[in-house]
Amino acid sequence: MESKLHEPVDLAADLEFFKLLTGSFHRLVGKAFVQPGQGPGWLYREAPFVVLVHNTDPDPRFIYANIAAQTRFEYTWDEFTKLPSRLSAEVPDRKERQLLLDAVERQGYVADYRGLRVTKSGKHFWMENGIVWQLLDERGRSRGQAAAFSNWTDV
Repeated sequence: MESKLHEPVDLAADLEFFKLLTGSFHRLVGKAFVQPGQGPGWLYREAPFVVLVHNTDPDPRFIYANIAAQTRFEYTWDEFTKLPSRLSAEVPDRKERQLLLDAVERQGYVADYRGLRVTKSGKHFWMENGIVWQLLDERGRSRGQAAAFSNWTDV
């Protein structure tokens, strides 16, 4: 699993990755991330909410972005999985974003998050009522961070 989070691999339908994503959410937040019967294919193709994951590289890059995320941010899967996650926010907003990620690392997760983000074409929007959590394996090792949100306001 470890190599999958650092190599460009298609995690869209990967059951092991799906279990890591949903399992870490359940362990940290204390509730299910998806309903029973909703698997990796549903989360990638059909989920009505954005899901993004970045790895633990020194300059973390996205390793997962479901179709809702690709649509909202205007990047394809191939573009997203080469993109440093810091580029989801513009330079003036990156300090606030980094403070969020640091808090998530300390606390395990942050709920009801609101932050300004930017699309590929330069459009801005407020990500609202988001939840960001540590992607922890069953041994408690960090594999990255994940974010989900279903509400946004265009700026």
